[in-house]
Formats: sequence, structure tokens, C-alpha cells
Amino acid sequence: MPNLLPDTERILLGPGPSVTAPRVMRAMAAPTLSHLDPQMVALLDDVRARLTRRFRAPDGSFALAISGTGTSGMETAVANLVREGTRALVVVTGYFGDRLAQMCERYGASVTRLEVEWGRACHPDALRNALQTSRADIVAIVQAETSTGVLNPIDALAPIAREHGALTIVDAVSSFGGQPLDVGGWAIDACYSCTQKCLGAPSGLSPVVFSSRALERRVKCRSFYFDLQLLDDFWLKRKYHHTMSSTLVYALYEALAIVEEEGLESRWARHERNHHALVTGLAELGLSMLPPHGERLWTLNAVRVPDGIDEAAVRRHLLDEYNIEIGAGLGPLTGKIWRVGLMGASSSPRLVLLLLEALKSALSPAKAGPYVRA
Repeated sequence: MPNLLPDTERILLGPGPSVTAPRVMRAMAAPTLSHLDPQMVALLDDVRARLTRRFRAPDGSFALAISGTGTSGMETAVANLVREGTRALVVVTGYFGDRLAQMCERYGASVTRLEVEWGRACHPDALRNALQTSRADIVAIVQAETSTGVLNPIDALAPIAREHGALTIVDAVSSFGGQPLDVGGWAIDACYSCTQKCLGAPSGLSPVVFSSRALERRVKCRSFYFDLQLLDDFWLKRKYHHTMSSTLVYALYEALAIVEEEGLESRWARHERNHHALVTGLAELGLSMLPPHGERLWTLNAVRVPDGIDEAAVRRHLLDEYNIEIGAGLGPLTGKIWRVGLMGASSSPRLVLLLLEALKSALSPAKAGPYVRA
């Protein structure tokens, strides 16, 4: 039988996963521990404290990591705050805002969707007006809309929800560790992310945090796996809940250590610099961005596909010739954008220059023949 394991490291510049930091890879080679081993318990305590600091969560918050991808964090937030009849206003600016609305509906919420054009951010006045006409117990928003490259202004939106008495659920899957995020300062009640994007670890855990206000208003959870009370028993009272992967905990522990050593502000600044370098280089190639200036993510860049170009063929060229992966558009943006992730270890000047040269090669007149649609 052939060995199907990869022997070449991909240059991951898509919407996730990002490149796993070498230190994180080495940490994962540490010996396996059981989920309640004393050393494992010490690691969980350390991770919980680091997550609290990185989320900038206030005193009384509960931060932990859910075994699963970012969607598991989404479901944990919804499952513990939404019940039959909960009034949820969900800001939908793309594919993952739509998923958040669907998740709330599955848990019985009466959902009002604040629809925003794909490629644009939600203006605070739009949320304020929506809350004046539709009362809400929950306001759910994606900060970093991975499908469109849009950054929603959570620092302005979450306080509006608080003014109207609503709890705020924020999706920070593509922003945590790469864009400014302040759970306490911005009045966020529940926030979730993932490990495989800006943190630079592999997929498999979802950092989440609940404020004291959210903990006071949590509902009876219909999910066993995502029940916050049972997870509290595991993380704080050392009661068995599930067999958590020690290897993935090592990865998150080391990734958070790297974040602390770099410093959040310095890390945010690095992601911003590399984003601007990419946008400048793309403009020199005649390429433009989907979101307007001021509404763009630094971590996920939505690049318009020029008319007449076969976007899938360009992505294949990058993969075959340069070992670079970038992402395609989703939903109504299928075939219209490339999604370029500059997250965590993937956010570096070297990789920005490499991608720009690869795109130049794919789009140059001498090479463009196969990529032009008939």
C-alpha cells in the first residue's frame, strides 16, 4: 500500500488552517497524558488563565477550550444561551453569519436576521435601528467574516446590544490573535474562536469565553457535549466529561505562549503591516479588494478575480507550481474572489512576497492563456 502521508509542507495562505508554528509542532511530540493526569490538569489551568488574558476578559469570566473546531465553539455559545423562544437578532454579513443564524434557529430561537450586503460591514446605526424595531435577548455577530474578508466593528456594535439589554455572542474565529479584540472593554458576553488560524496551531480546539453576565443568564443546555455546567465540572472540579486530547492541549499551550512572548499589540501590528503590504502589491498587479478600505480584515483578504480569468485554474497553478494554497469564494461569491489568509505564522513579509510573485506568474500575458475563460 502506498504511504499517503504528506512529505512536503504546504504554504497555507487560505482561509484556514494557517501554517503551524514549528514550536507548536515540536510541542505536540511530548508524551501523551490522560485527560485527568495531574500534569494535564496543570496545563488546563494554565491554558484557561492564558485564554482569559488573551481574550481580555473581565473578572468572573469563564474561559476554556472546547474539543472541536470553531463550529463547536459557536454551538457551545448558542447552546448555553439560547432556548425555545429566545429572541435572537443575528447580523448576517456572509456565510458564517448565516451559519450563526441557523444555529440559533436549531436551538429554538425566534431569529431576526439583519442582512448586510456581502462584502460590507454592519454599520452601527443599522443595528441600532434594528433593535428599536425588533427586541432581542441575544445579538449574534461575526467579527471576522471569513467568507468576505469583512471586519465588523464589534467595539461599536456590542455596546449597542448592551444598551438594549441583549447578550452579545461574537464569532472571532478568524480574528482572535490577529485583530484587536477586547471582551471586557467592548461589552462582549460570549466569544469563541479556533486554534488553526491566527494562533498558529492545528485544528481541533475552540477557545471560548463567557462573561459573568452571560453565566448568570445561561439556559438549560440541550446538548450534553457542549453543556457549560458539565464542562465547568471537568475544567474546574476535575470530573470526567470526555477524553480531551493532551496533544492538542500542548499545541494550544505553546501557541498561547508564543502570542504572549510577541505581545498582543505587536502581533496585531504585524498582521496589519503584512495586510497592507499585500494590498499594495495586489494593486500593482491590477487586482483589487472586495471590501472597501476601512472594512477589511488584516487576517483574511478577499481579492476580486479579474473578468475573464478562471479563478480555479489560478489556484491550481499556485498549488502545483509554488506549493501555495489560497481559498475560493463561497455562496454568491463563488468564482468571484480569492480568499488569502495571512494569519499567525502565515503572516510574514516573506510569504507575502512569494504569493505576489506567484500571482504575477499566473496572471502574466505569457502564462494567462490557460486561465482565460473561453
